[in-house]
Amino acid sequence: MNGFADHGLDDSAFGEKAGGFRQNLRTFDAFPKTKPTYTRRSSTGGYTTLILILVSFFLSLSELLRWYRGHETHLFSVEKGVSHQMQINLDIVVPMNCRDLHVNVQDASGDRILAGEMLSKDPTNWAHWVDASGTHRLAEAKYVKEEEEDTHVGHVLGEVGGKRKKKFKKTPSQGRGAGAGWSCRIYGSLEGNKVQGDFHITARGHGYMELGEHLDHGTFNFSHIINELSFGPLYPSLLNPLDRTYATTDEHFYKYQYYLSVVPTVYTRSPSPPPTADPDHNTPLPPNYSNRNTIITNQYAATSQSHPVNERTIPGIFFKFDIEPILLTVREEREGFLRLLVRVVNVVSGVLVGGGWCYQLSGWAREVLGRGRRGRGGGDGMLNGRVYHEEEDEE
Repeated sequence: MNGFADHGLDDSAFGEKAGGFRQNLRTFDAFPKTKPTYTRRSSTGGYTTLILILVSFFLSLSELLRWYRGHETHLFSVEKGVSHQMQINLDIVVPMNCRDLHVNVQDASGDRILAGEMLSKDPTNWAHWVDASGTHRLAEAKYVKEEEEDTHVGHVLGEVGGKRKKKFKKTPSQGRGAGAGWSCRIYGSLEGNKVQGDFHITARGHGYMELGEHLDHGTFNFSHIINELSFGPLYPSLLNPLDRTYATTDEHFYKYQYYLSVVPTVYTRSPSPPPTADPDHNTPLPPNYSNRNTIITNQYAATSQSHPVNERTIPGIFFKFDIEPILLTVREEREGFLRLLVRVVNVVSGVLVGGGWCYQLSGWAREVLGRGRRGRGGGDGMLNGRVYHEEEDEE
């Protein structure tokens, strides 16, 4: 037709030439290309690209930091194995003479421990302890955050791993003054049965039936400063709820009662649970077991109820503790690098695709608004001298 065939021309001559495998592979190209002559670059597009790159960078950096810090999981389970002993660590200061104070422990099994013979008693000056920095009343809000930090795996392993001094500090010298030697520091560690029990500090001649001189009631003063109260291995760098707390009273007959709920706790970075000392008999590890990635200890929650009492009631400081039958495992985990890579790719692609759509929609909106303005302008153009300048292209 029109002499097309007379010249020996064929439609196939104007299409793509048939080739080998690489030519046929173009059929499956999911990324069609646009010729550079049909594209336009603008300054607005350049600014948008820079913004998208910055957003992608900061979001990817946040994903990397979150991956590096890891995340914690809390697992509650019934404590396996049969445990027998539990260590109790105490460091308390009472404004009474050491010879006038008795410390005893009694548990649900009926065992009574004369803790006064196992703990150390040093005369001291009350002013050395009450003015110490960090001493506060129980549940004071400004120290809640510091206690919260000692429940995270990274902080616990860092404190315990870097400071393995498991000893009580020495009692400071008494000095010379009116109050020198009139207070008593009771400190040390003792082993008890891992059952419900209580330990208490009472005055000489009050409490258990025992021989000894009856102490004058006017010398009673059960105000106290608790420097350390923990269960399990002694880690002085870890802060427990009653650590560095104090309570004062002007009453001679006053009873301080603390109720403690002790929860065995394992802090670990290991993906597998801690091994047992005897897997055949399911014997748990010793309570002082620790390594670079695992610490076995105990947490506790504390409540207090204190009030004046009459002369028929025994005054003193009473700690009643109960062992919870559960095991809390706090594990710090970090996902694999492949998952991090997938998340970063998702973030970057989402930002670029979303930013591209927003840029196209903004361009479409500008175009629609521009047409509306030109329509209201009555067809102004070159004839009346009013020219609409489009955005200049940048090569």
